[in-house]
Amino acid sequence: MEEILHKAKTVATKLVIEAGAIAKERFDQFTRLEEKDDYGDLITEVDTLAEQLILTELTNIFPDHQIHSEEAGDNGKQSDWLWQVDPLDGTNNFAIGLPVFSSSLTLLYKREPVLGAIYEPMVNRLFISSVNEGSFCNDVQLTMNKKATPEKSTIAWIQGHSIQNDEKAVKLRRYIDVNCKRMMRLWAPTLQWCMLSKGAIDAIILYNSEGDDLYSGILMVKEAGGIVVDFEGNDFTGMNDEPYLVACHPDHKEYFLEMVNEGLK
Repeated sequence: MEEILHKAKTVATKLVIEAGAIAKERFDQFTRLEEKDDYGDLITEVDTLAEQLILTELTNIFPDHQIHSEEAGDNGKQSDWLWQVDPLDGTNNFAIGLPVFSSSLTLLYKREPVLGAIYEPMVNRLFISSVNEGSFCNDVQLTMNKKATPEKSTIAWIQGHSIQNDEKAVKLRRYIDVNCKRMMRLWAPTLQWCMLSKGAIDAIILYNSEGDDLYSGILMVKEAGGIVVDFEGNDFTGMNDEPYLVACHPDHKEYFLEMVNEGLK
């Protein structure tokens, strides 16, 4: 396992940087834009080009590994090793000329994330996290911040595409919005996880959003000293098709759980 992880870290680092370079080169210059679902989610040629680059190399280097990618889906392999590929997290931002997007790769072993690589090309930030080895941004180790007054927190909100204006989600969003300093919605979830890991924001509340952009961020936060729990306060492990999560500094767990519970009443 250790040998595979070492090799995977080198490969993942290389691939997210190369995928990010494709996005940066074509920023404000892409030629294809399509809606890919009924929720208004978009796809550009950058999504496709970056994905092809990543999938080709992963398949060549790890031919027996299962791979699931944002656009191409699953490769049909059965393996304890699972790669999750989001070649352009934040496509909607990219499409409107907002330079807030990333490339993300996650490697899971027996459905637990063991490696996460996230690259933010417009500012050249490379985030790497390995199980039991910490989280890093451009080789600087990340440590979760503990704000003295969580009442003045900046909280990131993440919701699944299908949630839209679900009544409970809208109610919780509104409650959070009026009970914190700022509620942030970036439409680039991996970057919100990275911001929490490096202490730029104070919490993430995630409402039923599972996908290829999730588990690299979860590992990033945990390895930076944060916690990720479900709405009942149980530690979140493994994978879940419909996750409802709170991520924050361990000392603020009860505060944010209470906020969620009050917001859902």
